[in-house]
Amino acid sequence: MTTTPPYKPTKAGVLFSGGQDSATVLAWALTRFDHVETIGFSYGQRHNVEMTVRKALLEQMRTEFPQWSDRLGEDHVIDLAGFGAISETALTREREIDTLESGMPNTFVPGRNLIFLTYAAALGWRRGFSDLVAGMCEADFSGYPDCRKETLDAQMLAISLGLERTFTLHSPLMTRSKAQAWELAETLGGNPLVEMIRTGTHTCYMGVRDTLHAWGYGCGTCPACDLRAKGWADYAGS
Repeated sequence: MTTTPPYKPTKAGVLFSGGQDSATVLAWALTRFDHVETIGFSYGQRHNVEMTVRKALLEQMRTEFPQWSDRLGEDHVIDLAGFGAISETALTREREIDTLESGMPNTFVPGRNLIFLTYAAALGWRRGFSDLVAGMCEADFSGYPDCRKETLDAQMLAISLGLERTFTLHSPLMTRSKAQAWELAETLGGNPLVEMIRTGTHTCYMGVRDTLHAWGYGCGTCPACDLRAKGWADYAGS
């Protein structure tokens, strides 16, 4: 006689900054896992307004998408102020955004994603989830080496070995352009989700949130705004 094994609920932790990409992958996770916890990082970022909008976004997610409300669990904010203090970048200091001699933008915060994943996995080890979801992308990004799949795969291997538990990273935007990220949001939650991400998320490196453009809030000139604006134009024109 064949018996059906007991159902085992699935759990995941989502690296959730309050930006477009992390909001999109949060929706993605809520369609695939029974229980989802969110993880934010306060590291002295210049655009700290993202830490404010993320709370409002989580509340919107609960109220506007009731089918996901019961799946959305505890939110965790991890203080990494010491990490930001040793990072001399345009993302953690009041300095002009520019390109380094190496060709890399000076908004690159060395080791940021590696640190984020380590802390998220340590939290998961305690909270009982070994699936991590994040919005890293190597198809349409700012040239950060810690967004590359090979970097992330290596880090997840080290984490799994170091914690003696297999941790899996899901990065559904890895091969998607910004326009395709908007398309994914529409597929997941229709126009209501697209509008929530457009008006509720924050991506601008300068922390500007007083001007609403067609693609969302921001200064309109920094690299993050430029990527987001181009992606929206491609999506809206398709």
